Amino acid sequence: MPISVAGNKPPARKRGFDRRTGERGFTLIELMVVVTIIGLASAAVVLALPDPRGRLADEAARFAARASAARDLAVVGAKPISVWISEGGYGFDERVDGDWVAMAEKPLRVTQWGKGTHAVPVGGSRDRVVFDSVGSTDRPLDVTLERDAERLTVQIGNDGKVRVGG
Repeated sequence: MPISVAGNKPPARKRGFDRRTGERGFTLIELMVVVTIIGLASAAVVLALPDPRGRLADEAARFAARASAARDLAVVGAKPISVWISEGGYGFDERVDGDWVAMAEKPLRVTQWGKGTHAVPVGGSRDRVVFDSVGSTDRPLDVTLERDAERLTVQIGNDGKVRVGG
């Protein structure tokens, strides 16, 4: 430490930059690097978030599970159960006194496709397949679901088995 001529006092320090203790803040480049890192991390989080509508594969799996449950109910109840599909949704009916009546049980109620999802119409506005008391169907049916540019097919075979994606 230098000694002043006037006494034992050290020389007065200048305010601001002090070489012995370092800088008193961040440089502009350091702040820009931090902001860039935060921006990249935020972008990664936004891109990793799932679609709020869910995946199309989940929608198809849910429909396939319900159609399989209808098949099982037809076998257990020894009565025909049908599943109908339209562009906007699907539902399940049972045969009562010669007429098709909508099922009231919760998992087999009329259901709308998820937001942005629709079924590609095969024949007209509504298509129906009937499960008989042994679990077979009156005909095979392919249900193609679309959302944006994505397509997925659910197949209901003559044997009553329901498959997603072929």
